[in-house]
Amino acid sequence: MEQITRFYGRRKGKKLKNSRMLLMEYLLPKVLVYKPKEKEIINLQNLFPEPKKNFWLEIGFGGGEHLAQQALLNPDVGFIGAEPFVNGVASLLALLNGNQDGEIQKTQNLLDPSRTDNVRIFPDDIRLLFPSFQDECFEKIFVLYPDPWPKTRHEERRFLIQTNLKEIYRLLRPKGELRIATDVHDYALWAVTQIEKTKSFVSKKKDIYKAPEDWVSTRYEKKGLKAGRVPIYFIYEKIG
Repeated sequence: MEQITRFYGRRKGKKLKNSRMLLMEYLLPKVLVYKPKEKEIINLQNLFPEPKKNFWLEIGFGGGEHLAQQALLNPDVGFIGAEPFVNGVASLLALLNGNQDGEIQKTQNLLDPSRTDNVRIFPDDIRLLFPSFQDECFEKIFVLYPDPWPKTRHEERRFLIQTNLKEIYRLLRPKGELRIATDVHDYALWAVTQIEKTKSFVSKKKDIYKAPEDWVSTRYEKKGLKAGRVPIYFIYEKIG
C-alpha cells in the first residue's frame, strides 16, 4: 500500500460541550482502537469483551447516527468506526452513552444500559489502519456520504479511488458487501465508474433511489432532503 502523505478535510469544528469533552476523556479510551505499530496485525475479536459473529466497518461515520443504531440492532456484530473529525467522534460517544440534554449516563462502562459493548472507534484516517487489518475480516463496509470534493483538481482526494477500493476488496469476506450512499449525483456517477473499473464487485441493488430495508438515516441525509437533494444508495458484493 502506498504511503499516506496527507489527510484532506476538517479535524475540528465548534468547541465541544462540557459533557462531550468528558466523554472524549473517559469513554473514548474504553472504545478506542489504537494506531498499531509497524507490521502489527489487529485481531478484531480481541478488541471486544465477548466473541462477535461478524465485523462491520464504517469509514467516515460523520455524526455516528447510522453506526450507533446499527450497533444497537446487531449486538452480535463488532463495529469499527473511523472518523477524523473530533466533533463527529464526540457525537457518536454521546449516542453510545445515551446522554440526554447534556447529562452523561454514569453507568459502570459509560455505555447506555440498552447496549452491548460492540463499538470501537478509530478517531483518524482509516487508511492508517488498512495495513494492520487481516484479509477478509469484514462482512460489510460502509462509505456513507463521503466528501464529494466537487472540483476537478481535487478528484484525487475522493475516498473511492482505486487504491482504497483495492483495500476494501481485500478486507471484505467472499460475497461481503460494500454499501455507499451519496446525494451528489455527479459523485455517484464517478463512484460507479471507479467501482466498475476494478471488476471486483457486482451491484446487488436495482433501485438505487430506495433505501435498504435496514437503513438508518443520518443528520447529513436529513439536511440534504430538506434542501431538495435526492439520496442514492448502492450495494456492491465482492466477487470471489
